[in-house]
Amino acid sequence: MKEKMKEIGLRITELRKLSDLEVQDMADHLEISRETYQEYEEGKKDIPASILYEIAHKLQVDMGLLLTGEETRMHIFSVTRKGKGVEVGRRKQYKYENLAEKFIHKKAEPFIVTAEPKNGNTKPDTNSHPGQEFDYVLEGVLRIYIHDNEIILKEGDSIFFDSSYEHAMEALENKPAKFLAVVM
Repeated sequence: MKEKMKEIGLRITELRKLSDLEVQDMADHLEISRETYQEYEEGKKDIPASILYEIAHKLQVDMGLLLTGEETRMHIFSVTRKGKGVEVGRRKQYKYENLAEKFIHKKAEPFIVTAEPKNGNTKPDTNSHPGQEFDYVLEGVLRIYIHDNEIILKEGDSIFFDSSYEHAMEALENKPAKFLAVVM
């Protein structure tokens, strides 16, 4: 996994330089510290999927290029077989599987996300990103924190929300929860 982080970081660095952007420009755009951004480029720190999405948007490339190093070419359809999506596990509390990394000019990023149950009673770390998000629970029970709300979703339930608000998800009932997340 460390080697993959370094490869992604190198691709981001190269694309940033080709775009005539400085490290501080990217950090400011992402609303993170320069140091954190540099750790992403150096492959020293996992990049959250929401940040990776924003980096791709800023660099005007498809997220698939950042993840795989291959230019996306599919423009009619893209099939991802079960369990074969590109892993984007970029937050400790979630595992992401990208379902359309080869499709060019996507208007959304679809993921299968697995949230592991937590130990303790602390609220999970929140994140936010521009746009909207749709989550559909496939397995388990999921608690979603969004803005000042807590919503419990069970298998078959879904939520659509403004993802610029701080949000987080956690699996309940001491079992992992799996959900389809579409970030737009």
